[in-house]
Amino acid sequence: MEKYLKLKGIVLGVEEDFSKFYEKGNKAAGTRVRKALQEIKELSQEIRKEVQEKKNSED
Repeated sequence: MEKYLKLKGIVLGVEEDFSKFYEKGNKAAGTRVRKALQEIKELSQEIRKEVQEKKNSED
């Protein structure tokens, strides 16, 4: 659950940068968005592994 909360925090934290990039064309915000998306990807993969391991251990 801790990783889910971290994931949620990243998504909420990058919201302003999405707005700056898409609405104002701020290139630095675009870089921050890409970095956050990479973190989301890595964290999501970790969560997927944990869920799979937990599911398999219960069988």
